[in-house]
Amino acid sequence: QVQLVESGGGLVQAGGSLRLSCAVSGSIFSINGMGWYRRAPGKQRELVAVIPKGGITNYADSVKGRFTVSRDNAKNTVNLQMNSLKPEDTAVYYCVANVVVGTGKDKYGSDYWGEGTLVTVSS
Repeated sequence: QVQLVESGGGLVQAGGSLRLSCAVSGSIFSINGMGWYRRAPGKQRELVAVIPKGGITNYADSVKGRFTVSRDNAKNTVNLQMNSLKPEDTAVYYCVANVVVGTGKDKYGSDYWGEGTLVTVSS
């Protein structure tokens, strides 16, 4: 089994910063892409940022220049540093990881999601 546990959400004033972290644990062979999505009240879930195992990060236009995604492959963690927060960033933030499980020839990758952490930005 694979578990993703997020931390770091909370209440912050507009212009402030928060750092989200997500730890992946369980029967892991390797982790491919990792990232963050969010779901604002009354809206669909949207991509925030993704970071491949060894490639170029990708950000939603709405967070470019304000958010930075990073990962620690040794610790199986992914982080999201959020600066210059705006009220429209208020949402539940979800960590996602494409995790390869199994052994030998019976390995396969699947997307796993965290429970989500609430970020509230007050004006």
